[in-house]
Amino acid sequence: MGVFLAISRAIDGVTVVIGRAVMWLILIAVLVSAGNATIRKAFDFSSNAFLELQWYLYGGAFMLGAAYTLQRNEHVRIDVLSATFSKRTRDWIDLVCHILFLVPFAFLMVYLSWPFFLRSYLSGEGSPNAGGLILWPAKFVVLAGFVLLSAQAISEIIKRAAVLAGRIDETTPPHELPPMIEEMADPHDDEIPGHEDGPR
Repeated sequence: MGVFLAISRAIDGVTVVIGRAVMWLILIAVLVSAGNATIRKAFDFSSNAFLELQWYLYGGAFMLGAAYTLQRNEHVRIDVLSATFSKRTRDWIDLVCHILFLVPFAFLMVYLSWPFFLRSYLSGEGSPNAGGLILWPAKFVVLAGFVLLSAQAISEIIKRAAVLAGRIDETTPPHELPPMIEEMADPHDDEIPGHEDGPR
């Protein structure tokens, strides 16, 4: 189990670095959007490249942030049902659903996204809109997002199995504040969640 937890720790480290970095894509997208609107109103000029850059950035934040969202346990859940289950039952549900549903789905999307990206890259596919951007970077982000999600799903399975076996403490303790606000407010939040040292 120690080797698997080390693998999980490495995956989580990469996920945290990428997840925190892509947060800035939202700010950049907002600035691009505001700048594009200002130029269009002030100078009666617009560019398809600016418009497409906005959805590149939003898409990048969504796809590349999915693994970090999973690690932080912030994906949408049916809380009205899960809240009625015991902690151990929820752990088992997470473990089984990750194995049966999340991992096969993420792996399938990686398999399908690779030729989707490769054809676009080799052909130098560009936007059908005049003055638009090349398309392969956007398609690469789709591939990269599912690769990261696949890896993080494996990490979550390892951690959930370790929790059920009593090898580590709970990986996602309850939040008193919304998770992202809690993270920004906590000066000691430099540790990778779910990797407390030693058994209970």
